[in-house]
Amino acid sequence: MSVPRRRRRLPDEVRTAIVRAVLCLAFTLVGVVVATLASYAGSWLMTPALMAMGLGVFGTTWCLLEILISRQVAAQRLRAPNSTTPMAGSRAASEPLAARPLPRSGQTHHQPTA
Repeated sequence: MSVPRRRRRLPDEVRTAIVRAVLCLAFTLVGVVVATLASYAGSWLMTPALMAMGLGVFGTTWCLLEILISRQVAAQRLRAPNSTTPMAGSRAASEPLAARPLPRSGQTHHQPTA
C-alpha cells in the first residue's frame, strides 16, 4: 500500500494572489445580488450596483491572471540553476572544464591516496 505524497505549500505570493481573487469574487457576487434585488424593487441603486459588478468582473479576471503568472514565476524560481533543492531541475557543474587536467596518453589516471 502506497503512502500518499504530501503536497508542497504554495509560495507566499501565490497564496496572497488567491486570497485577493477570492475577495474580488465575493465583491462581484455581492454586486450581482444587490443589482438583482434593486432591479426587482425598481430602485436607483441598480446603476451603481451594475457598475460595481462590472468593476468586480474586471478585478476578478485580473486576479485570476495574477494567480497564473505568479504560479509560473514560482515554478521557474524552483527550477532555477541556484535553487535550494538538489532535485529542482538543473545541476551546476562541479568544476569548470578548463580546470580539469587532461589525461595524457600512456598514463593511467590514479587518485592520490591520503
